[in-house]
Amino acid sequence: MSTVFPLLSADDVLLDLKVAGRSGLFAEIAQNIETRYGLPHALVAEKLSAREKLGSTGLGHGVAIPHARLTEASRPFAVFARTQFPIAFDAPDSKPVSDFMVLIVPNDSPELHLQLLSRLAGKFNDRVFRERLRAATDPVTIATLLSLMKGGE
Repeated sequence: MSTVFPLLSADDVLLDLKVAGRSGLFAEIAQNIETRYGLPHALVAEKLSAREKLGSTGLGHGVAIPHARLTEASRPFAVFARTQFPIAFDAPDSKPVSDFMVLIVPNDSPELHLQLLSRLAGKFNDRVFRERLRAATDPVTIATLLSLMKGGE
């Protein structure tokens, strides 16, 4: 795999979302996924919420990686969302989250799912990368930054 997210485009970047909590966030993201990928928004929001009930996907440093495996997904894809105001997300550092990298992977790809999560966690734990991402204010720049995630990084 040459890049982690070759399919993340500017259309997969949602900025300045005005949501008050997780359910609103997941509803907005799920609506985008339905529009872009044809998966039912209610199903996506339900799966993301169900995964979050197992334990927070917050990494700390204002970042979370909500994720789900869906039988209905034919391939992995991602959506990056930034909220206008941070959301309490039970992150390990107790700080609210405003940057969300949502990952959807086919149900029959558990190894790929774990590989992608590991690479994402490593990248988002890099302070310099987080600062560059937060400084980016347009979808094209953000999609470009995220597309630079090589398989070996």
